Amino acid sequence: MAGIASLNLSSAYGARPSSFLAFSSKSLAFPMRVSTVNPRSFRFPKIFAFSSNDIKVGSNIEVDGSPWRVLEFLHVKPGKGAAFVRTKIKNYITGNTVEKTFRAGSTINEANISKETKQYTYKDGSQFVFMDLNTYEETRLNESDVGDKTKWLKESMDCNLLFWNGKVIDFELPITVKLTVVSADPGLKGDTAQGGSKPATLDTGAVVNVPLFVNVGDEILVDTRTGQYMSRA
Repeated sequence: MAGIASLNLSSAYGARPSSFLAFSSKSLAFPMRVSTVNPRSFRFPKIFAFSSNDIKVGSNIEVDGSPWRVLEFLHVKPGKGAAFVRTKIKNYITGNTVEKTFRAGSTINEANISKETKQYTYKDGSQFVFMDLNTYEETRLNESDVGDKTKWLKESMDCNLLFWNGKVIDFELPITVKLTVVSADPGLKGDTAQGGSKPATLDTGAVVNVPLFVNVGDEILVDTRTGQYMSRA
């Protein structure tokens, strides 16, 4: 977006809400709700429209029939020609990121994405089972849909599930998780937080670098967005 006269520029770098239960970023074709649908609770998808001038970081829009999240936007008013909005957007289903330009003032459909908090309860074969603690309704995701997030996922963990047109399209872990060190080189006397780091294996199977003073059995806090050690719990 360099070299273009800009009126506003924003970008998002993975900041996500701190409560979590949203799901996978790939094409999700898997069994969804286990409980019988109550006809009275069925809702037809709502279609919202807004102007491209209202685009901002985090906006959910529909492009070519798919849901996208706006990561960056730039309002451009060239010396000649019509004004436009240049964006960088990410496809919720495929995970692809592309640049897309909209005419200033053009109408864009807003993707009707809802977020529901559910608790990860157990793994059933190759599926991860999440439950709504109010209705006891289950939602299942396959291993391929959860992806690398499995290394931070523990039973009884609240997550955010993102739904679009009745399907889970993504899920979010808590930003901070508490995990236990199950394997690491022993700490040495005099080791301090500034004295270097070492790899440690956690109870979920994830491996993170921790300070030398951290030992097996210690509980630590990890940022799931970066995979970095934060502190001892």
